Amino acid sequence: MKKKKKICQTQRNGRKRNKNLQFMKLKRAQSAWRRVEVKDSPLILQSDRNVTVNARNDQGQLTGQLTVGSEMVEAQCQRFEVKSADGERVLFSADEEEISIGTEKLKVTGDEGVVFSHSVETSHVRAEPFQDLKLESPTRTLTLEAPRGVEVSAGVGDFTASCRKDLLLQSSDGEIFLDANTIKLGNIPLGSAIDPLEGAPPGTTYTKQTVYELCACANGKLYLSPAEEGSTCQTTSNFCLWS
Repeated sequence: MKKKKKICQTQRNGRKRNKNLQFMKLKRAQSAWRRVEVKDSPLILQSDRNVTVNARNDQGQLTGQLTVGSEMVEAQCQRFEVKSADGERVLFSADEEEISIGTEKLKVTGDEGVVFSHSVETSHVRAEPFQDLKLESPTRTLTLEAPRGVEVSAGVGDFTASCRKDLLLQSSDGEIFLDANTIKLGNIPLGSAIDPLEGAPPGTTYTKQTVYELCACANGKLYLSPAEEGSTCQTTSNFCLWS
């Protein structure tokens, strides 16, 4: 072992102080200090290839390893933790079972966002202040599902649902309740009184279609009643008594 500079001091208490200590052709050290202390200057470990720090138990088995290389920093241990400046709070931890992030906010600045191969569990998804929140599935289906209900609300704005094909509102056991000052149904087709057999060859027949009129109860419920020359809503209003 060849020392380039001998500017180190060893004290009786086992602590080692130095400003700059450089070894050449060092393959193995027979002993190591339990504590290295450098005051008023940084402690620098430098190598042309990588710097590796190992921790071993009494049997000499490797229990932890930290390697700083030219292309990556690798840590091998049962659990990896990053703590706050005061050492009281765990900001990031990882083991074989899970990765935990303890910061108040997780911010991803990449243009493509975050990609998860499997499910993600969270109790709150929130956009930045004054920014829109967008949930998108570019090529497949986006599903919102919860056993006790899904609530979508816009406190000071509009709620819009649009699609290219059918829009289905379905309740298997309950009701679909529309409550507003004005309810509009646009683009309703207009029927015509033209005879369907007009211009047809003689002897042509057609099946008579059953037509209904839309009736409304006092509580807002809608129901259908067979259409006749006059309104039949009043004669079929017994539906409202049981609704």
